Amino acid sequence: MKTANVFLFTLLFAATALNAQVREQFTNCTAAFLDQKMVVDQYSPEGKCALPRNAAGELSVCTADLSPERSVAKDKIAFRIAIRDKNTGTLTMYSGDTYRRIDLQKVMAQCKPGDRIVLITMDREYALPHNEILVLEEAR
Repeated sequence: MKTANVFLFTLLFAATALNAQVREQFTNCTAAFLDQKMVVDQYSPEGKCALPRNAAGELSVCTADLSPERSVAKDKIAFRIAIRDKNTGTLTMYSGDTYRRIDLQKVMAQCKPGDRIVLITMDREYALPHNEILVLEEAR
């Protein structure tokens, strides 16, 4: 009986701890930034991320102060990069590295128009709702 009570207590404790962890997920909003400009056109469910293939600058994922007037990048967070192929939808890792910033042209060198750059956060604390950047034809 005593063993059953200890087991039940341990099970309840683990379930409570797990539930607390799940509730604390995605508590900080983040966005992709190219230099200091947010990539998404509007931080809403309708927002779109797209960049021409010849876009240049430092790509990062940052916590952000969001306001109607302007959005400001704050702290850079760790992320990984994958590329979604336009034709097959296949997702491949750009590399095994984790970044806080990267030269966008290094990533674009592996992309073609119609592909998507997929940004993957490394910590469930950070929500990144606009995590795919459509690669467009080169701007003139």
